[in-house]
Amino acid sequence: MRAFNFVAWTGILILVAMTTFKHVHATETKQVCHDRVDKAGHPVVDKKTGKPAQDCKTIKIHAKVEGTPVPEKSAKK
Repeated sequence: MRAFNFVAWTGILILVAMTTFKHVHATETKQVCHDRVDKAGHPVVDKKTGKPAQDCKTIKIHAKVEGTPVPEKSAKK
């Protein structure tokens, strides 16, 4: 029973490590910022700097995959 527990927990740890490291190495990130606006649609001005306040977030960039074109239907009458 003790050997089974050791093998089971070791297998679980290996699976967790493989899935964690798989996603870590291939991510590129980009920061995207948009001006903050109020309810009326006017930009909100930052009081300290006098510039428009911005909402920024970091997004992941995914590579585009090329596919095969969809064949066109032939006109049957």
